[in-house]
Amino acid sequence: MNFNENRYIELLTKLIGKSKFVQNRPPSLIPQESKIGNHVEAAMTPYLEKNGGPLKMNRIEFVPGRNNIIITYPGTGKKVISLVGSHMDVVPANPEEWSRDPFKLERDGDKLYGRGTTDCLGHVALITELFINLAVNKPALSASIVAVLIASEENSSIVGVGVDALMKNGYLENLKDGWVFWIDSADKNPCVGTAGMLAWKLTAKGRQGHSGMPHVAINSLMLAYESVMELMRRFHEKYPAHPKEKEYGFMSCSTMKPTMWDHPPGAINQIPGSATISGDVRLTPFYKAEEVRDQIIAWVKEINEKPTALNARGPNFAFETSEAKGSIAIEFESEIYHGIACNIESEGYKAISQATKEVVGTVKPYAVSGSLPLVHELQQAGYDLQISGYGLSKVYHGVNEYCEVSGMKQGFDILSKLITLLNDKSK
Repeated sequence: MNFNENRYIELLTKLIGKSKFVQNRPPSLIPQESKIGNHVEAAMTPYLEKNGGPLKMNRIEFVPGRNNIIITYPGTGKKVISLVGSHMDVVPANPEEWSRDPFKLERDGDKLYGRGTTDCLGHVALITELFINLAVNKPALSASIVAVLIASEENSSIVGVGVDALMKNGYLENLKDGWVFWIDSADKNPCVGTAGMLAWKLTAKGRQGHSGMPHVAINSLMLAYESVMELMRRFHEKYPAHPKEKEYGFMSCSTMKPTMWDHPPGAINQIPGSATISGDVRLTPFYKAEEVRDQIIAWVKEINEKPTALNARGPNFAFETSEAKGSIAIEFESEIYHGIACNIESEGYKAISQATKEVVGTVKPYAVSGSLPLVHELQQAGYDLQISGYGLSKVYHGVNEYCEVSGMKQGFDILSKLITLLNDKSK
């Protein structure tokens, strides 16, 4: 197994060249992951069964133009080592904010710049390179090696496209008898924990009026803001840092926060009658997301019963007048992402830790408050699931995103050793 740097960069150049078309922010940006899949298939074509090679490939579209890809190097036994989760969509990039073209791969020494290099097209190219090596070298393996490249990871508002649909339709059933590695994190070390995520939108209804007569209006901007501040206060009081977060190395405790603000157009001298604040809850896996959601809904009901208890920030401001009463409503905009605490006693964890230490020299497991789709559900369904990745967390979703050639090569070596270690256990 030998990482071919030139071949890797050649493929990644093509993938980043299509990254503009796989930006994921509905409704304005709907990714076309099949454009990435076309390049992956072209790289794999000489090694597919239909052309006399050992690899099997299945491109699956639940929505036209949005493919998932399952690649298999068959073993002789029943065990499966699977590499799941490297995704073919990216977060949006604004070229005006970058110092280089985000949709064109640019090399600067060891660094490869472009949207998706770390998250996650760099991993798509890495997995492709790994399977080409398997096809060329044809090692005799007891375990089958399976990769599942997925669509629609960066946004959960459209369901039934990616890994959720694959699981629902039975495409991942054969992975249970073995070990699953979710390849979509960073920093070359096992990620042993992720957070759950609840995306929320709070809408405040007030009473439109003239800014010179605030006593007869209800300012929806202030109502939305004060309501969110009260919800955050209650949240952080009820769900403080959990003792197990230190054990797993979580970088952040559970949080609730606003991230977006919206209100109808108006004028400086006009008090708006409605406003919306959106945000998210990031929840470490030691709290139950459904219970948190229900608690927030209950708090919203309490605030609506007595909006006058909120801080109005001034003597002539009120959230209830003789003619009107302000109110808020909250909705959760997508399916819940559940967090995961990986089994750090499992064979999969021990193998990825050993492989990492042999290649990198050290192993430093960590946990993040980011969220991944379906990892909790896979774990609950009985899969031995571990998480790793070989980009850089400091540039995740950032301006001038890059990965390092040396880091991806080490990732290739780690996954190669991982296959060796677990294949020995599958005999």
